Amino acid sequence: MKIRKNAVSGSFYPNNIKELHAFFEHVNAKAQAKKINIKEPKAIISPHAGYVYSGLTANEVYRCIENQKIKRFIVIGPSHRVFLQGASIALYDEYETPLGNLTMDLDYSHELKEHFDTLFFNPLAHSEHSTETQMPFIKNYFPHASVVEIVYGKIDYLTLCKIISYIMLESENFVVISTDLSHFYSQEDANYLDGIFLQAIQNLDLEQLDSGCEACGMIGVKAIAQYAVKNHLKSQIIDYRTSYDASGDDSRVVGYTSVLIGK
Repeated sequence: MKIRKNAVSGSFYPNNIKELHAFFEHVNAKAQAKKINIKEPKAIISPHAGYVYSGLTANEVYRCIENQKIKRFIVIGPSHRVFLQGASIALYDEYETPLGNLTMDLDYSHELKEHFDTLFFNPLAHSEHSTETQMPFIKNYFPHASVVEIVYGKIDYLTLCKIISYIMLESENFVVISTDLSHFYSQEDANYLDGIFLQAIQNLDLEQLDSGCEACGMIGVKAIAQYAVKNHLKSQIIDYRTSYDASGDDSRVVGYTSVLIGK
């Protein structure tokens, strides 16, 4: 049995079950009731920094979908360490998390790989934190769901949108797009740049996403926005904050948001 081993547990998030349970208790105690305008969620955008910085923001959007019947999560994130021409899809049987392993849908991963020539398997690409940081949330809220991991590099967002469109043909599939926002600006400048992003994603305005805002997972964001526009979906911003909220340092911050997309 091939297992996608943890690569960033103990650094980006706790590496044992007791500490992870304490994390979820902490962020859920802080959670506030939200009016959700989307009745049929199809996808989320979620951040991927260390949980001390972005964990609350990510948790807020996973809480929004915890009552949905989701069979399979397709987690899509940018490669930070390995150059890729296209995207790598993980071909493992299980995905290791401190809360217990998730089942990886190997048959479905092979189906996607065979259907799209831009998908391949590069094991080096799958020590990636942008996707791995999503998995404890999935295991906590959806312990019986399976997962598929796609890590992309140099790929056109329209090509990635075609992959998402194929994935969405199955109603029990759910897409997770992983991204952080602006990096290492002052709090004031970060709020300005991230404000452009937030307005753009709220309105699903792809042109505005090209108007100066930043996101390390912008290709994935534009792909899901394009899919949403084509399929008459809407988006709702669930949470936004910066690393300042956790660190108290407003000189070099990173922005985080979580977004719900659906009907």
